[in-house]
Amino acid sequence: MDKPKRYTITAALPYTNGPIHIGHLAGVYVPADIYARYLRLQNKDVLFVCGSDEHGVPITIKAKKEGVSPQDVVDRYHNMIKSSFEEFGIAFDHYGRTTSKTHKDTASDFFKTLYNNNKFVEQTTEQLYDKEAQQFLADRFVTGTCPKCGHEEAYGDQCENCGTSLNATDLTSPKSAITGNIPTLKTTKHWFLPLDQYDEFLKEWIIKDHKQDWKPNVYGQCKSWIDEGLRPRAVTRDLDWGIPVPLNKADGKVLYVWFDAPIGYISATKDWAKQVGKNWEDYWKSEDTKLLHFIGKDNIVFHCIIFPCMLKAEGSFKLPDNVPANEFLNLEGQKLSTSKNWAVWLHEYLEDFPNQQDVLRYVLTANAPETKDNDFTWADFQARNNNELVAIYGNFINRVAVLTHKYYDGEVPNANNLLEIDNQTLKAVKAFPEKIGQSIEKYRFREAQQKLMELARLGNKYLADEEPWKHFKTDPVRTQNIMFVALQISAALAVLSEPFLPHTSKKLNHILSLGRLAEKLNWSNIAELEVLLPTNHTIEKADLLFSKIEDEQVQKQLDKLKQSKMDNENNTQDLTPQKEQITFEDFSKLDIRTGVITEAEKMPKTKKLMVLKVDIGLEKRTIVSGIAEYFKAEDIIGKQVSVVINLKPIKLRGTLSEGMILMTESKKGELVFVNPDENTPNGKTIA
Repeated sequence: MDKPKRYTITAALPYTNGPIHIGHLAGVYVPADIYARYLRLQNKDVLFVCGSDEHGVPITIKAKKEGVSPQDVVDRYHNMIKSSFEEFGIAFDHYGRTTSKTHKDTASDFFKTLYNNNKFVEQTTEQLYDKEAQQFLADRFVTGTCPKCGHEEAYGDQCENCGTSLNATDLTSPKSAITGNIPTLKTTKHWFLPLDQYDEFLKEWIIKDHKQDWKPNVYGQCKSWIDEGLRPRAVTRDLDWGIPVPLNKADGKVLYVWFDAPIGYISATKDWAKQVGKNWEDYWKSEDTKLLHFIGKDNIVFHCIIFPCMLKAEGSFKLPDNVPANEFLNLEGQKLSTSKNWAVWLHEYLEDFPNQQDVLRYVLTANAPETKDNDFTWADFQARNNNELVAIYGNFINRVAVLTHKYYDGEVPNANNLLEIDNQTLKAVKAFPEKIGQSIEKYRFREAQQKLMELARLGNKYLADEEPWKHFKTDPVRTQNIMFVALQISAALAVLSEPFLPHTSKKLNHILSLGRLAEKLNWSNIAELEVLLPTNHTIEKADLLFSKIEDEQVQKQLDKLKQSKMDNENNTQDLTPQKEQITFEDFSKLDIRTGVITEAEKMPKTKKLMVLKVDIGLEKRTIVSGIAEYFKAEDIIGKQVSVVINLKPIKLRGTLSEGMILMTESKKGELVFVNPDENTPNGKTIA
């Protein structure tokens, strides 16, 4: 699409079971906001929508833990998230919620359209069931071992370690997240979207049409999913929280959250269109509209395969033009974890660093996980603020404003007989809108922000090299020319900073009094205008754009993380609940023996898996264990271990694993072996 008439931009709906953290911001909301602001600066017709995803299983888990209703949970976090986004400067046109009447009606109508057009298949299947809780276990009500990579904390809908999309019944050794019990299988009926019937459509649309323009990580994950073979995907669940399935024969069933949630983009658009007097269908059904989904990599399958198949099945909607998904952001070298409170929460940052929203935006964009997982550290946060924003950008603007008032009472001086260096500098400034814009349009936001800082560096270097303070008394014309050029650079920075540093841009607009020039100066005409700030235009007095981050502020944040880690290690509330009682006969079925590791080798192309040869007395067994991140192969050869030897063998990454080594976790969160006595011979039964 060469010149779309309008843009519909969506950002992944956050679960309202907790606040927003920096991983969400870096992966989804900051890049989406940069893109939307950039388009608005060019007077494009832009709709940027998001909203709270209020029907996810994590919400019901949170409610059960707190002893409150799911509605109480979503009301609390919806308001927190919405206000945090607003204060931080994520400029949605509309922020909705999936408990609204508009959304319930929209999702129900969408389901009924597909149902009436025979787009679903009804299937009676066996699903995991918790007898104690008297509840079917959907999605995140189940945890277990991933059948693909062996990760032992995979969820019933997805393994966050390898990214594989799962069904709860795919998990090895599943357990209920509600009671900790081992679930049973129980028969239930649901409606499925037959993804296998869309195989050719997806191959044409993704593999053929979008191989070149989609990001490699997005295209690669989609192709892998298609190549593995698509299966029907349930669109309903046995739950008591969610949008009821709009059929008479569906009591006790709700719409599956990943059917319900992306429709939230459409319902948010309807609410927005009603408020502003526009036609919502123009933003979802017109081929003149460019549709973009900004998401994290854990949502690629749902936005690139499942939701497009839903839209295709419905028949009247356009398909997304691009899905620029990012990878994950880590924190101080460790994976962000909401359950372990290993995170920088947005609402807490806004309290600890008042009026410094743009510092966090800048650092998150500079470290954006666009092509691979990246890391946020407080040391880097401090360094980028002090050495780049303060020392380069802020220093340049402050000197320009101070000297303009000192020399010319705040008026832009006249320019005569500019030198070659002046003309070259002005010419360079005019090239920046296109340079920055090209990177933004390719979703390379780190690169785009670097180019913005090149402009700030250009201004800082120009002022330092030309030294107007040395010429003021001896060559007033030269001083005028230097300050004129420096003010033109400042005006360009004010406009071009807006997508990246909106609060800073607003402050700089005030300093330069650009409000009176708003109709004349914008992103598109910086390259065309001969003068950005005209002679005799008066600016306001200097105001510091950025302030230095002190060591004490950083240490406070590091101490907070350290305390979170200690609290998590000492928190016994996270211990797995007692499982349901078993009989002696049940226990006696387990055959646990002593053994010795005789060989060990890390499995290629995996992070966690290690292939072991274990002598259990009776024979040597091959066992695949997820311990490679904790132990070196050479260090555990000769290690005596406890082994479950009558576990049904399972293939992990093509290798047959013939048992399980018993492990536990230390107070430090490290894996340790459950060791028998060193004098126990191999093959002895452990009672």
